[in-house]
Amino acid sequence: NNGAMKRFLIPSARCILLLSLFYGEDAFLLPLVTTSVSKRSKISQHFMSLIVSTVEPINCSIKLVLASQSPRRREILDMMGLEGKYDVTPSPLDESSLQQRLREAGVPDPIDYTKILAEEKAKALAETLQTVLPTLVVGSDTIVDLKGDILEKPKDAGDAVAMLKKLSARSHQVHTGVAIYLVTQDGVKFVSSFTETANVQFAKLSDADIEAYVKTGEPMDKAGSYGIQGIGGQLVERIEGDYFTVMGLPMNKFSAE
Repeated sequence: NNGAMKRFLIPSARCILLLSLFYGEDAFLLPLVTTSVSKRSKISQHFMSLIVSTVEPINCSIKLVLASQSPRRREILDMMGLEGKYDVTPSPLDESSLQQRLREAGVPDPIDYTKILAEEKAKALAETLQTVLPTLVVGSDTIVDLKGDILEKPKDAGDAVAMLKKLSARSHQVHTGVAIYLVTQDGVKFVSSFTETANVQFAKLSDADIEAYVKTGEPMDKAGSYGIQGIGGQLVERIEGDYFTVMGLPMNKFSAE
C-alpha cells in the first residue's frame, strides 16, 4: 500500500535527518536548541523553530529529561505537546549549598543567580547519565526578586507570611532561568541557557488574607511563597511578560531555544 508506505517513511526520514546531523557534525540539535541564527538557518527549510513543529522528531530520535520534580514544569511541558515524551529525574545538585556559595561569592544579580542555578541543576544530572540515545537535559530555577532582594522558597509558615507581607501592594520581578545540556556517548555538552523575566504587581493583602493563604499550604514549595497558577493567583493584580515565566518555565522562549 503506497499510502501506508508514505506515512511510514515520512517520520523515519525526519529521524534519519536529525540523527545524521548528530553523527555528521559536532553540534547535534543546534537547529532545535540554540539561538544562533546562522546555525538555525541550516535546518530552517526542514523544521520551524518551535517545539510544536518538532515534537515528532523529538519523540523518535531524542530523549528529553526534565531535571526537576516541579509539577508546574511538568504541566507546562505537557501543555506544549510533550506529554509522554520526556522523563522526570530530579537533579542531584545540593541546591542549598550552591545558593550559599553564590551568596558568599557575591553574585548579587538575580538574573545571573537564577541562570547559574538552572545550569548547575542540569549539569549535575547530565553528568550522572549514561545513554545510547542522545539526551537533552533541561534544568530550571525560578526566583522572586523584590528590588534586588531574592525571595526563594519559604523555610516555614512564618517565613511565608513575612514574604507575602513584603510583596503586598508592591511590584516585583520573577526570573526563571533555563539551561539545556546534551548527553551523548561522547560525554556532556552545554547547549544553551537563558533567563526570562516577568513583572508582577501584587494587590494589597490583609493579614487575614495572608494567614489564610499560608494555611492552604500552597506557598511552601514556591519561590516568593505564592503560586500564580493556583489559589495564589488571587493575590496578583496584573503581570507584564510571560505568564509561564511566573509559573516556572517560559513556554515560548524555551520552545524557541
